[in-house]
Amino acid sequence: MSHKLDDQALDIIFRKARTHIFWQDKPVSDDVLRQVYDLMKWGPTSANCSPARILFLCTPEAKERLRAALSPTNVDKTMQAPVTAIIAHDLKFYENLPRLFPNNPAAREWFSGNPQLAEVTAFRNGLYRADISFLPRALSAWTAARCPASTTPRWTRNSFPGRR
Repeated sequence: MSHKLDDQALDIIFRKARTHIFWQDKPVSDDVLRQVYDLMKWGPTSANCSPARILFLCTPEAKERLRAALSPTNVDKTMQAPVTAIIAHDLKFYENLPRLFPNNPAAREWFSGNPQLAEVTAFRNGLYRADISFLPRALSAWTAARCPASTTPRWTRNSFPGRR
């Protein structure tokens, strides 16, 4: 690495970063959500499998649908946050490997015939990417969830940032 992060950057990212339970009452723009995703997508994953899927809940109605799945101590915080990110993973991520990992066309077969390996890889790489991307610090709230496979490997208008 040719240059290191200075102490101020390390403080912002790690040393002084904290999970907040109160937020400013102002919206987070689509542009900011796209910038967060654009940083996050560069995080490493096994064989560039990119299984993470993210849905940003920005409206009170969308967050209300999440209420039943929240622990009681997180309800008020989630409802008051301008954005809640649901982090999930695509269990059929391997269908995109010929495009995402073109140097090894057989990589799809590593996972397609081994559902347990596919699930472990999707879970590890989906949540790992979200965690290292500083998404929890960039957005007001975060909720990790497991969901069925998505058919969209990257951001599109209909899938991510999936404003609801």
